Amino acid sequence: MARDRDRRKSAAADRRRAPKKKVSILTSENITWIDYKDVNLLRRFMSERAKIRARRVTGNSAQQQRAVARAIRVAREMALLPYSVRQVTQRSKGGRGRDRDRDRDRDELREPVAPAPTEAEDRTDVPEGVTLGAADEPTAGSAATAAEDGES
Repeated sequence: MARDRDRRKSAAADRRRAPKKKVSILTSENITWIDYKDVNLLRRFMSERAKIRARRVTGNSAQQQRAVARAIRVAREMALLPYSVRQVTQRSKGGRGRDRDRDRDRDELREPVAPAPTEAEDRTDVPEGVTLGAADEPTAGSAATAAEDGES
């Protein structure tokens, strides 16, 4: 019985295809030295969110991966590469129920805010031609001068 199990395992292992070994960009282009100033090369080892890709993704050897990671870190320090990329797109509305309900309630409560009235719109009780003083109250002198200006 144990032999049958071993046979089944080995038969399944034989049917599986060996994964194709990834070839590194560095070996295919015969690059021996990785310069931190070569931003175009380093970007090929970074994801869209500016994360360093893993060895199993890039196909680098351990030594190549260390050199790439070191060059990326130096280039980030010199502000040649970003530490992270800001996502502009919003997440979809679907997802977590509690947060979605809270956000919807908050949006329903939010109303458009009208601009604050200016001083001229705010003071409707002041007659035309009267200038306002420092305390936004009509001064006696300003009313008198406005009346004198109107008569002459």
